[in-house]
Amino acid sequence: MRTFLVFLKLALTLVFCLPYHLYLKGVAKKNPDKSWKKAYKFVYSFFKNELRIAGCKMEVLGKENIPPETCLFVGNHRSYFDILLTHNTVGRPAGFVAKDSMEKVALLNLYMKDIGCLFLNRDDVKQGLQTINQAAEYLKMGHSIILFPEGHRNQGDEFLPFKEGGYKMAEKAKCPIVPIAISGSDLMLEQNEGMKIKKGKVIIEFGEPIYPSELGIKERKAKYAEIPSIIQGMRDKHII
Repeated sequence: MRTFLVFLKLALTLVFCLPYHLYLKGVAKKNPDKSWKKAYKFVYSFFKNELRIAGCKMEVLGKENIPPETCLFVGNHRSYFDILLTHNTVGRPAGFVAKDSMEKVALLNLYMKDIGCLFLNRDDVKQGLQTINQAAEYLKMGHSIILFPEGHRNQGDEFLPFKEGGYKMAEKAKCPIVPIAISGSDLMLEQNEGMKIKKGKVIIEFGEPIYPSELGIKERKAKYAEIPSIIQGMRDKHII
């Protein structure tokens, strides 16, 4: 029943809230920042209700580490629920860097664009660079970005290799990178037989910000190499 209700609400929201999407599209033409803020409030409320229906109990640690300025948030990726969880805990409007196949998902792609998501083609270097440049422009405009550098959902004990190309967004925008560790989200869905949603507890921890623009080239490269271990260390404290 829990799984049915979550997906029913998703379907109904995507269809019946289309007029609001059209309204936001009009607002965005004149004032993108205003549109992002309105979309954030709408999606925040929707995600909050979905998490409540799913029975998610969330513990958030380290929010004092989030700087007031625009940020590139970088985290591990264990579940579809990570989208809802990170969006609703960063405390500001933020879009995601998603794989380009998501842009083809009817209706959902519209709402993703509303909150400032970008779609990355990992097989096309030129197009990938354009996406990174666009994300950097969003960051310069004051719109935060959330990135999962593993590229795929991973429920293993060890992380998949982090793709560092996305960090260029923060370099170009001269904004901080904030590490995020997520623990337990896959136990609500991916680890369950038949992908049934079960209630559970998720722990999210924000690490200390990294300022790429304040580092030399060698220091920056070394710090990027440390990011997976920083996130892994935070996650391992809270393995559920």
